[in-house]
Amino acid sequence: MSVIKKIKSISELHAMLGYEKPKHPLITFVDLTKVNAEAQTEEVFLSMDFYAIVCKSFEGTFRYGRSIYDFQEGSLIFTAPGQVMSSSPDLKITEGWALYFHPDLMYGTDLAKRIKEYSFFHYEANEALHISDEEKTILETCVHNIEREYHQNTDHHTQELIVDSIQLMLNYSKRFYQRQFITRKKVNSGIIERFESLLREYINENSLIESGLPSVTYFADQLNLSPTYLTDVLKSQTGKNSQEHIHLALVDKAKTMLLGTTKSVSEVAYDLGFDYPSHFSKLFKSKTGKSPSQYRMLN
Repeated sequence: MSVIKKIKSISELHAMLGYEKPKHPLITFVDLTKVNAEAQTEEVFLSMDFYAIVCKSFEGTFRYGRSIYDFQEGSLIFTAPGQVMSSSPDLKITEGWALYFHPDLMYGTDLAKRIKEYSFFHYEANEALHISDEEKTILETCVHNIEREYHQNTDHHTQELIVDSIQLMLNYSKRFYQRQFITRKKVNSGIIERFESLLREYINENSLIESGLPSVTYFADQLNLSPTYLTDVLKSQTGKNSQEHIHLALVDKAKTMLLGTTKSVSEVAYDLGFDYPSHFSKLFKSKTGKSPSQYRMLN
């Protein structure tokens, strides 16, 4: 049974890695090639109270969803506080680094308000960002600026400069993920096709009353993806997120039922898995501009 080790501070992280005391209590850069071999290869699951951006280059294969890819450049993994991360025992890491920063570092800054916009912090490890050497150089320039800044004497500008550099890194990462969505269009098209097939199958079941409304989490689990990654793939390829796809499918099914049966609006709502007809009516009107009763009457 796997044991999850809780790391609450940057100091605890340094102690676990056998590093000297950190230069800054809220942020640190770790060269993974300098971590002792035992700490690097032992399968230890960590849950940390801070953010992590981990860049690793490796030899071998990388699992991405249910497919396996050969990849010998870098992969970038993001984790948010409370998430569990671990090393993959089947990969040989040839180089790597990690930037860890505590949420308190962002206190009172614009990044504290915007950090949730960077959805890749909630992707699974198998949805890592694959970066080229050129992209890695861009990110490493940001990292080294951060490292240089927190090694200097702290002044009134330290926090702002460090946080600005982190935000610059995240903005570049957002751009690189958009590039990956484009270059992996064939893979993502397969994800979309499987999602749409699962959605049609779910909606056309006669047991929606028992199974309830379809959820993004259900489809993500079926596709072996995180809900956030599934939503971002759909958004990048179709312009609509997962929930919008689900709602449109429900409304299309409702239109067929309203025009093809004599069931009341309430009965249609219950058959589609809604607990309250008012919720169904609100959704239907938001997508069609008409209430279910008006739609039936006008068609």
